[in-house]
Amino acid sequence: MSNPVKQQHEGQQPNKDEHGMEEWKKRAPYRVHDDNDNFEHIYEASCHCGAVKYELNREVPLDSKLCHCTTCQTQHAAPFQWAAIFHKEDINFKHGHHDLEWYDPTTKSKEHQLPCKVRCKHCYSPIMDEGRNMILLFPSLIKFKSEKEKQKFRPSMHMFYTQRVMDIPDGLPKWSGLNKTSDLVEDSPPEAIQELERERAQQQQEERANGGAKKDEKKK
Repeated sequence: MSNPVKQQHEGQQPNKDEHGMEEWKKRAPYRVHDDNDNFEHIYEASCHCGAVKYELNREVPLDSKLCHCTTCQTQHAAPFQWAAIFHKEDINFKHGHHDLEWYDPTTKSKEHQLPCKVRCKHCYSPIMDEGRNMILLFPSLIKFKSEKEKQKFRPSMHMFYTQRVMDIPDGLPKWSGLNKTSDLVEDSPPEAIQELERERAQQQQEERANGGAKKDEKKK
């Protein structure tokens, strides 16, 4: 099956509906919400040059993280990335569909292949990371009206902290890789480490119990 974004970059015509709209623009997170959707925007954001603008209808992100992986360092030309997680339906692009550009860090191509990076093709501001189910937005693009609003996006943890280029002794949980699936390191809160140990011990008990139950079933 051909990729519409790949065709577009190769100079061919992208897939369009009967009204001439490119198919990807009709899918979240790129679909423009109409009045019937009752999309109540709470925040507004834009890239550096203003070509790409979007709204958000969720007051508090699902989570907010600081990522220190080398890919984020390179892609953002910064020591780490600050990202907030949202559902794909939480965003509404007001302007700039035609000014978006994709990048697949796995294949190092501009194909719209998930997961991928999304940026403005004019000023190259990173807009978001699009995953298979969620999007990671960058709060630095949001026009916060107050410090109280900004605090709702306060990071809850660090990821890939062992790849960091600078120490950040802020008392937040610090994961060696992805949260929950790696280890807590450095100055992570003791209570967070204890909770992780309890969760993993419980998981091991459940796995042993399930393994024993399966053996009993085989004997019957």
